[in-house]
Amino acid sequence: MRFQVERGVLAEAVGRAARALPGRPAQPVLAGLRLTAAEGRLAVAGYDHEVSVRASVQADVVEPGEVLVAGRRLLDVCRVLPDGPLECTLEGARLAVTGGGTRFGLSALPLDDYPALPAVPVTVGELDAAEFAAGVAQVAVAADRDDTLPVLTGVRLELDGDTLTLSATDRYRFAVRTLPWRPLLPASDRVDAVVSARRLLEAARVPADSGTVRLALGDGTLGLLGRDTTATMRLLDGILPGYAKLFALPEPVLGVAERSLLAEAVKRVAVVTERHSPLRLAFTAESLLLEAGAGDDDTASVRLPAALDGPAVTVAFNPGYLVDALAALDAPYVEFALLGPGQRVLLAGRDSAEATADPGHRHLLMSLKSTG
Repeated sequence: MRFQVERGVLAEAVGRAARALPGRPAQPVLAGLRLTAAEGRLAVAGYDHEVSVRASVQADVVEPGEVLVAGRRLLDVCRVLPDGPLECTLEGARLAVTGGGTRFGLSALPLDDYPALPAVPVTVGELDAAEFAAGVAQVAVAADRDDTLPVLTGVRLELDGDTLTLSATDRYRFAVRTLPWRPLLPASDRVDAVVSARRLLEAARVPADSGTVRLALGDGTLGLLGRDTTATMRLLDGILPGYAKLFALPEPVLGVAERSLLAEAVKRVAVVTERHSPLRLAFTAESLLLEAGAGDDDTASVRLPAALDGPAVTVAFNPGYLVDALAALDAPYVEFALLGPGQRVLLAGRDSAEATADPGHRHLLMSLKSTG
């Protein structure tokens, strides 16, 4: 095995495939990246039985072949080598990487012990890669971090007609994002699947600069296909609950505030909150008062300009959940659809204080009953 490749090109391919490397591999070979050189291409692959990432780049292949080397060590080597062409040669049980007067010798791992990569399922449609990565990030914040109920750690993908809906919930909040996409399925087919939020978040970043990402589904596997990169991940068993009834609020009062100002104010006031302590938001016709603490506890408050289309109302939230929701909305203004203390509140972005809320991205939070 012998090939030449530019340092930056190799570093990019290794960096993408390394996203599949486990933090604590169950088997030593799973810490490796498989390099396959053939027909003018170099393929770099990582796999941990849950996720696989395969990156393919152009290379001058002198002698085709395969080798398995420690992935993170190879990534470190790629980072410190000087820019310019590299020559990589398999010398017995060692991969020699040479460039700019520097030479590294990386021990090869047993390739025969490396598991076969999963097959890529059938493509079911495509959409803008950057929009998909952003949409996943917007809903993944609402997924559960606790593996007690694995399905709640996932993001649900609903493919219906020309719409892809992403959703996630940990039972205390619920985020939903809809995106346009181009289906390759018959009009009658509707796909519903759940995949690990953490895994999907990482995998969606891989093809984000490809322009278009193709989604593939089948045999318990989701595939993301970019221009030169393919990622697969195992689907989770079970299904997330629906959100339609939760999001249908009967005659809510609408409050509007500038999102960036509110996000900064929440972080500022939350400094005095203890774990699980609520942050109170008191809406009036022209202002929003944020308060934390009460009685003999430390207290903080901030008043911001805001608008309300009905009677004054006070709600309370876990400040961390509110910060996550505001960061994910990515709009100049945020609309609160309010029912009252201890009831659900629906957040959505607005382009201006007077604009209609964006129906494509909504974030539901439960207002805490105790508002101080």
